[in-house]
Amino acid sequence: QVQLVESGGGLVQAGDSLRLSCAASGRTLSRNTLGWFRQAPGKEREFVAAISASGSNTVYKDSVKGRFTISRDNAENIMYLQMNTLKPDGTAVYYCAAATSPWIVGTDERNFESWGQGTQVTVSS
Repeated sequence: QVQLVESGGGLVQAGDSLRLSCAASGRTLSRNTLGWFRQAPGKEREFVAAISASGSNTVYKDSVKGRFTISRDNAENIMYLQMNTLKPDGTAVYYCAAATSPWIVGTDERNFESWGQGTQVTVSS
């Protein structure tokens, strides 16, 4: 059983940057697609970004393209989400997740089987 633990959240101002981390333990995730999702207050959880097992393919939610960068270090079993030029609508609990497939087969959360507990990101205007 894999455990995912997010960190790096916090309170920032609009325009600031944050880097989220997702550390995995229990087994290697080097053969799994990884992803970031977020859930804003009163809204459903939504896809943010995903990265294939090798790191060669990435997919982003349209509204974060050019501002967010997903990456991974398979040797350290860690995934990152660099978030630049944050906006107030980025306020949410951010979750990392692991899929069974090494390829990005879709952005639906049903493709992801393992989840972290989430880290809060608050962006003030």
